[in-house]
Amino acid sequence: MPLISNAYGKGRVRVMRVDRSTPRHEVHELTVHTMLEGGFGAATTAGDNAAVVATDTIKIIAYIVARENIGASPEVYAGKLAARFLERYPQVDRATVRTTETRWTRATLGGAEHPHTFTLDANGKPTVALTAGRDGSVSVVSGIAGYTFMKSTESGWVNYVMDEYTTLPETRDRIAATAMDAAWTWLSAPASYPASNARILSTMLEVFGTTYNHGVQDSLYRMGEAALAAVPELGTVSMACPNKHYIPMNLDHFGLSADNMVFVATDEPHGQIECTVGRAG
Repeated sequence: MPLISNAYGKGRVRVMRVDRSTPRHEVHELTVHTMLEGGFGAATTAGDNAAVVATDTIKIIAYIVARENIGASPEVYAGKLAARFLERYPQVDRATVRTTETRWTRATLGGAEHPHTFTLDANGKPTVALTAGRDGSVSVVSGIAGYTFMKSTESGWVNYVMDEYTTLPETRDRIAATAMDAAWTWLSAPASYPASNARILSTMLEVFGTTYNHGVQDSLYRMGEAALAAVPELGTVSMACPNKHYIPMNLDHFGLSADNMVFVATDEPHGQIECTVGRAG
């Protein structure tokens, strides 16, 4: 039977690039899908892999090209990546690169754009849980689901338990990112729920973006404190934050240093940090 067509590649390669060439960082996150076509038929029909470029190699090359093109647009990056396969491997007849961009918007804090704090486009879904009793009692819980934000520096994780099971290295400069689910209870109705909800989020984001993050726990507590101080009608603020990990890519084998600028993006498995802050008494 003739082999009509064949292709293979690597999908869902998540690449974060941070352009640190100026104090105003630019971030570019892509999910990359690369497919190769060419002289690979024997792998399918005869179990002969001699011409096959390993899919793990395809992944590595995606990160190498990212490091070499930190500030390039997705279109330019895809062109450079496809060209690398055609230039390096004569058995490749066609390389198809598809990218999907996760767009981060620069946060405005204190009336000015912040150099290294960002929020995800179309960010978060506001939530309300209201319970009313026949006795006239009403409880209202407002909040937001999936509110996603990050900072590209001024975050670290050190001085935690180190024992025979610990492999995670300490760092004083990392990306901190999360998709937060938060809920807050009301002691009384504010003059405007929408305005107060917006103030809560902007207050928490400002604390996150403008202060050093010693860990998600550290930031969450201070974010909750600030929200309670900004909106007197609040009773408690609860936050649940899964870590969105950006792990520095090791390119030493290829004579390149990631220089804290190229990362593997992953949110599985993730750390889960939860915190509730309330008023005293």
